[in-house]
Amino acid sequence: MSTARLHLDPAFTVGPVRRRTFGAFVEHLGRCVYEGIYEPEHPSADADGFRTDVLELTKELGVSSVRYPGGNFVSGYRWEDGIGPREERPVRLDLAWHSSDPNHVGVDEYMAWCEKAGVEPMMAVNLGTRGVQEALDLLEYCNVPGGTYWSDLRRKNGREEPYRITMWCLGNEMDGPWQIGHKTAEEYARLATETARAMRMIDPTIELIVCGSSASDMETFGAWEATVLNEAYEQVDMISAHAYYWEKDGDLASFMASAVNMDHFIDSVTAAADWVRAVKKTDKRIMISFDEWNVWYMDRAESVPPKGDDWPVAPVLLEDHYNVADAVVVGNLLISLLRHTDRVASASLAQLVNVIAPIMTEKSGRAYKQTTFHPFALTSQFARGDVLQVGIDSPTMTTARFGEVPTIDAVATRDPDTGETSVFVVNRALEGETTISIDTRALTEWADTELTGVSASTYAHSDHTWQATADDDATVAVQTNESATREGHTVTVTVPAISWTHLHLTR
Repeated sequence: MSTARLHLDPAFTVGPVRRRTFGAFVEHLGRCVYEGIYEPEHPSADADGFRTDVLELTKELGVSSVRYPGGNFVSGYRWEDGIGPREERPVRLDLAWHSSDPNHVGVDEYMAWCEKAGVEPMMAVNLGTRGVQEALDLLEYCNVPGGTYWSDLRRKNGREEPYRITMWCLGNEMDGPWQIGHKTAEEYARLATETARAMRMIDPTIELIVCGSSASDMETFGAWEATVLNEAYEQVDMISAHAYYWEKDGDLASFMASAVNMDHFIDSVTAAADWVRAVKKTDKRIMISFDEWNVWYMDRAESVPPKGDDWPVAPVLLEDHYNVADAVVVGNLLISLLRHTDRVASASLAQLVNVIAPIMTEKSGRAYKQTTFHPFALTSQFARGDVLQVGIDSPTMTTARFGEVPTIDAVATRDPDTGETSVFVVNRALEGETTISIDTRALTEWADTELTGVSASTYAHSDHTWQATADDDATVAVQTNESATREGHTVTVTVPAISWTHLHLTR
């Protein structure tokens, strides 16, 4: 059995826990919208056609915000097709995913769903096939109270009060050659800057997110960020980052260490943004919106879109079925996002339902939780207050992609009002248990009373390839870890290989 040590000290904080870290993503892709959040014929559907079983799971997941309508889809989207009477809405080809969209769900339906789910909307505008004017029209429709063409049309369509959407994405992955309307950094920078400037003339309170690199291995990574921000810096608030991870060629060790890459990605984008800040000699600091992240097996058959004359509505696309190891990696990626809370202002798990998602549905049938549901839900529930820097002394493991990496990774959060502290831990080791000792002396010094309560929950299984199904999504669940003990100022817990654990320290 190996051992590791963690040290917690409230004097060393990274920044506040941001609720927007626990965002998700709903794109018109596959069965995410149709048969996912919306299925009027389903037994659980409400009067607006939304599946209430999915709504309840969304609330249980602890989602804070939802990005919409894409993703690659948005770069060919005509938003005005999705408003007004449904019977008058046109069916359009979705070139991004070789599908058809009936436009039964559009802006008003999305906003109604957000209100039911209790989540903040994040709206993306099309800067692929469209530009400044179309973005202004959408903003007017959503945020202007009335008295203008688009705002009065919203009122005519049944929504009297403006939606007042705060977060807006200026396109999607415009650095990618796969993107409809793909642009060079210089071309995109000019378009995004002018779009942002004009949008602020309508609503100066909005927060704008400019496209960063689609992945850290893009040839233009770094240079793209510098070029775009050099042009758009004063007009935007955040720059996006996207990253997906999967087990490649049976290299489980490297896959378990995926958060090493996310750490590098965030640090590199931060460096590029701060270089522009230094050159411009400004006090303004650009934050990161990590608005697409997840485990995604891109080489699987379900990730291949239809082709030819086949343009189906809601085809089965990107429906990865996750295992226990995938869930542990998702938990570790959340650890990475939290420990960069000083620069990551928002994040979106991609996606919410059916499409590389923690929630799966059957058409006309059941909804169930994937393995990845559990670490996300518990981290969202218990991460409160401030994120603490965690001193980690851990054994290491050898990986093909990242060299020697610590087997134990962790982050902690502390509620300054109650002193309650949560520690989120992953054991990346492929075999064997690890006993972790946590030094909590500093926590006691900062608390009005000593923290004596200790509990732990672990997600793991002897078969890390176990997957949930509609018939069984509970055999492998988060279990109480009875090994958690406290002696003096030291908390000790033993965690199995390939596991995610939450420790809760209370008065």
